[in-house]
Amino acid sequence: MARPETKYRERIGELAARAARDRATFEPPPNPPDEERAMTFLREGLGPLVVLYLDARTADEAVVFSNKELARFHRATNDWLALYARCYGVSMEPDTTVRKAAEVLIGTDDIRATAQLLTHVPARTG
Repeated sequence: MARPETKYRERIGELAARAARDRATFEPPPNPPDEERAMTFLREGLGPLVVLYLDARTADEAVVFSNKELARFHRATNDWLALYARCYGVSMEPDTTVRKAAEVLIGTDDIRATAQLLTHVPARTG
């Protein structure tokens, strides 16, 4: 039996649609890295997506996302991580769950550090 969608359905759908649009219209930077653009994808995309997930999971009522909602979270998470990496000249297809992104964000309290840890972009030196 399929789980019903939650009251977060519409916002998840909006963010997922935006991630798909961002990915479909993305033009790689001519001279990577484009750190400002990478941060825009994190601040306006991945960050709000992960915060929505955290808000829902820490709400007073127990939220159980439908499979469709989880699939949208997953796709959007990976779209924005891929776009972040592309801003650094790295082409990749991440496979990270929104839950993992949320756990890392809680641990770092920094969306840039979260993206770096999940994608290994930019590569750490030293």
